Amino acid sequence: MKWFPLTTLALSLCFPLAAHADWAKTEADAKGQTVYFNAWGGSEATNAYIGWVGQQVKSRYGVELRHVKVTDTAEVVKRVQTEVAAGRRTDGSVDLMWINGENFRNLKQGGLLFGPWAESLPNWGAVDLNKPVRSDFSVPTEGFEAPWGTAQLTFIADKAKTPAPPRSRADLLTFAKANPGRVSYPKPPDFHGTTFVKQALIELAPDRKLLQAPLTPASFAASTAPLWAYLDQLHPQLWRGGKAFPASAAEMHRMLADGELKLSLTFNPNEAANLIATRQLPATAYSFGFTGGTIGNVHFVGIPVNAKAQAGAQVVANFLLSPEAQARKADITVWGDGSVLDVNKLPAAIQATLRKTAPGALAEVVPMLAEPHASWVEALEAEWLKRYGSR
Repeated sequence: MKWFPLTTLALSLCFPLAAHADWAKTEADAKGQTVYFNAWGGSEATNAYIGWVGQQVKSRYGVELRHVKVTDTAEVVKRVQTEVAAGRRTDGSVDLMWINGENFRNLKQGGLLFGPWAESLPNWGAVDLNKPVRSDFSVPTEGFEAPWGTAQLTFIADKAKTPAPPRSRADLLTFAKANPGRVSYPKPPDFHGTTFVKQALIELAPDRKLLQAPLTPASFAASTAPLWAYLDQLHPQLWRGGKAFPASAAEMHRMLADGELKLSLTFNPNEAANLIATRQLPATAYSFGFTGGTIGNVHFVGIPVNAKAQAGAQVVANFLLSPEAQARKADITVWGDGSVLDVNKLPAAIQATLRKTAPGALAEVVPMLAEPHASWVEALEAEWLKRYGSR
């Protein structure tokens, strides 16, 4: 596979000369810096990809990238908060971090992010603005974080057993009634379970605009009433009568493979392809979405306000947005994480790479529904547990 140099795209997008000069200074300042990138370390594929990024930015820009593997990004947020509160304003321990959702909201509200900078990156010009790259769980990003990848709720079935899958929340209820005990979802606050609940909430909400605003008691009551009514109908048809739930999406994949469930779900449209490749699912497995769309989001990288290597962090973030890095990340043999770039703006060879699919991966275009405002998650999980968690 041929990779295109980072500058090819930037120049083709006619980046202004003044901006080129500013970026040249950023690259010069970055040379010799060490960037401590705090990012989730729970995936071998992700870790290997970040290792490759480190090799590239070292050889091209003289930037040393250190992957600080974390299990909970909220702990990184607390560290930044503590450092700034203690007066450590220029030599923080975090230079770049993988964030979205509530973690971004907390940092932004606290004035703890460097910026704005993201839309000044040379590779911003290829970003797909039809994706929610300027809003993070309905919180405007305003250039304080740069998009890195996409994720979307995707369902998985076995063509040999389920040739015609449900295509909406209403279809799912009908499907569950026709297949009692063969449908389920992970128990919230598991991420995938909460996402399933948010999907139903969006489809059923009388006024979706309320979901994009900070939660109030009145908006929560009005928006969730149809959700609870729907789940009250759905749960008796589920696995174990809705009195127990799978612990995770991984458990659902195993149950799908064993025939115990007819559907599974994921937040990575390429995961089924990976599961087929590793023989965890049969070759007849396939991915699908709802006709009206499924919930999705973008994950980002941000720079703390007290980062020591702010120039180096921007150089790394810009490389993460390059066609080369995005195409490699999207390759399911490498990671399989969705690109945030507009494919039509890219060189033909990169377009071909990004449009490649593997057996089992989501092959159809499914509209992406915006996440509710970050303030809704905790309230949804608490109410779900109150209603269904102890059954």
